[in-house]
Amino acid sequence: MSFGEKILDYKDDILRDLDEILKIRSVASKSQDDASEALKFILRRAEEMGLATENVENAAGHAEYGEGEELAAVLSHVDVVPAGDGWSVEPFALTRKNGRLYGRGVADDKGPAIVALYCLKALKDSGVPFKRRMRVIFGASEEVGMTDMEKYFAKQPLPDMAFTPDLEYGICNVEKGILQIEVYSTENDAKTLTAMCGGNAINAVASKAYALIDCSESEDHQLRRFADAKPGDYEFDYTIDGMKIVSRGKPAHGSTPELGFNAITNLIRLLAANFGETVLGSLCAFLDDAIGLETDGLSLGIKCSDEQSGDLTVNVGTIDIGETYMKATLDIRYPVTADSDDIIYNIRQRAAYDGLKIKIKTNEPPLYVPETAPIIAVLKEAYRNIMGEDANVFSTGGGTYARTLHNRGVAFGAIMGEECNIHAVDESIDEEKFFLHAQICLEAMYKLLTE
Repeated sequence: MSFGEKILDYKDDILRDLDEILKIRSVASKSQDDASEALKFILRRAEEMGLATENVENAAGHAEYGEGEELAAVLSHVDVVPAGDGWSVEPFALTRKNGRLYGRGVADDKGPAIVALYCLKALKDSGVPFKRRMRVIFGASEEVGMTDMEKYFAKQPLPDMAFTPDLEYGICNVEKGILQIEVYSTENDAKTLTAMCGGNAINAVASKAYALIDCSESEDHQLRRFADAKPGDYEFDYTIDGMKIVSRGKPAHGSTPELGFNAITNLIRLLAANFGETVLGSLCAFLDDAIGLETDGLSLGIKCSDEQSGDLTVNVGTIDIGETYMKATLDIRYPVTADSDDIIYNIRQRAAYDGLKIKIKTNEPPLYVPETAPIIAVLKEAYRNIMGEDANVFSTGGGTYARTLHNRGVAFGAIMGEECNIHAVDESIDEEKFFLHAQICLEAMYKLLTE
């Protein structure tokens, strides 16, 4: 029997606390007020378990077991992206259905956070000898720039080795750079488009967008014909402010925009086909001409790739056009060998062509941990002990806390080869695989603590 199997003794408690933390609507925001409630909950539960805890400015905190100069850690987050529309179950609660666990954050990342806490409890309850301290670190703003870890590590030491269960198995030792940009104008120069809004988060493919159009009856009829002929799901409604067109797409994570159907860019393409780019204003012209339905940055002049991390990707996350302003956000994941300054320069120049400005919201450098690093050997052994096979090593366009560890840690789990609808409607995880992850997590933490 592996040590990791001991976590199954806590299955009912894990599910109970998972339900409790899912009910806390800790949607990520710059203020962190909502997410800090989930942080306080999990730290309070850790205290009740007899673990040492620390809360750093309600931005992040940790639970700890063991003693020693060296420090190992597991990093997870308790904030979530907005639920969005169209759920088949209550998003802010745990639903067990057809062998799956449903709820916003059940996979990303409240479920793994609760598991990691109970793994720490299992280590303490078993009284295992330790060679170093083991921390489970919880953050409250991972989804909006990871400023929580900036605050945390300004006051707490970096771990010597760590992993974050915020991706998928096997071991992710490469993370692309994350560049998030706002393209904007302080005026609305559109002639037909009076308003447009879409997207819930910069790092998600927009599943819904709408536009208000001031147009003639003949233009309306022609637009409906175009809509019937183009891919997408469109609804038309007459309002006091003009004709409202609602576009529905398929959500996906911003790091894999090719897996979704972007409601924003497809709506713009529909409107441009009917009215032309000029009457839709400079922002829509830029988005349609420089990005369109592409996700590789070709027309934007930033397409690139490398062997370590693969292709650059571009996602249009949100758009907001009002009476006196226009703005949209881009989420760009760039390879480890790419120069972000060159990418920014090209986007700035292309936006300026349409009279637009850009603002850098986030620029997180890439992560690269060599396969020969000790942390990777430990995680491979833990995975093998539970699964009976070797974990593969891979790269991702996603961004995890691993990139805040200065190449001392990687992403490891928690997803096992399934579609969990992370950042999308009906986020869920297979219950059996969830508890397989729990066993791997405990096995890895045991080895990090004792070897």
